[in-house]
Amino acid sequence: MQTDPIADFLTSIRNANKARHDDVTVPSSKVKVQIARILKEEGYIEDFELVDGEPGKAGAGTQGKLRVILRYQSGKERVIHHIERVSKPGRRIYVGKGDITRVLGGLGVAILTTPRGVLTDRSAVRAGVGGELIAKVY
Repeated sequence: MQTDPIADFLTSIRNANKARHDDVTVPSSKVKVQIARILKEEGYIEDFELVDGEPGKAGAGTQGKLRVILRYQSGKERVIHHIERVSKPGRRIYVGKGDITRVLGGLGVAILTTPRGVLTDRSAVRAGVGGELIAKVY
């Protein structure tokens, strides 16, 4: 059985957003932190923070947690209308620097893993690099 931690992370954000929760806490990883950083820079989430793991508890290990504080407009109107995982463990999607398309005509953002780190579609085009298309958000 394969697991996809990034898809689980995006699904947790999607579900919490639909339920209009203030925040969501998920197991942390370097890639998830970079995705959260991009979501914050693009204005899709309010903030994120790393919460330390509890090594003394059974099953908890030393892995920390990532707490994502969701952002809403006035009256709990959602900022994230759509968030989806594009490249999956069973079918990886790679795009070259010339094949990066804009999401919703530039209103949304695509998140890519590149040799220069996790970047948005606009940053990857500016840097002249392609990579694996992780997710689309708008």
